[in-house]
Amino acid sequence: MSLDKLSPPKGAVRTAKRVGRGNASGTGGTAGKGHKGQKARSGASISPGFEGGQMPLFRRLPKRGFTNVFRTEYAVINLRDLARYEAGQVVDPDRLVAERVVKKLGAGLKVLSDGDLTVALTVKAHKFSAKAKEKIQAAGGTAEEI
Repeated sequence: MSLDKLSPPKGAVRTAKRVGRGNASGTGGTAGKGHKGQKARSGASISPGFEGGQMPLFRRLPKRGFTNVFRTEYAVINLRDLARYEAGQVVDPDRLVAERVVKKLGAGLKVLSDGDLTVALTVKAHKFSAKAKEKIQAAGGTAEEI
């Protein structure tokens, strides 16, 4: 087999529809666009939400909800993510960012209690959930708030 013998399977390639080539072709005259109107014009492209000048649905509906611009967004880490470290190590936000365990710190680091911790670690973070603090201390480690 050589490259010049390659061809697509039978029925995979269709011939392009030739529009506006006389009435006998089936798409003559108006070229399949109907009679007049915005969509019949050349260069017509109407945005999906456009309703012909009528007030669009997304503008007719009432606005709902509230976005708090003063919200503090913490980087979150669970205890199961800290299980990778060996006993006696110090785990702090800078280390977690350097090792790409946490992408972006934001307002700080918060440790949550999902998963189990079996090794004694010194964990430094901006916030701890009450259960996470309990589990760290139960494993023999310390939880220090920065």
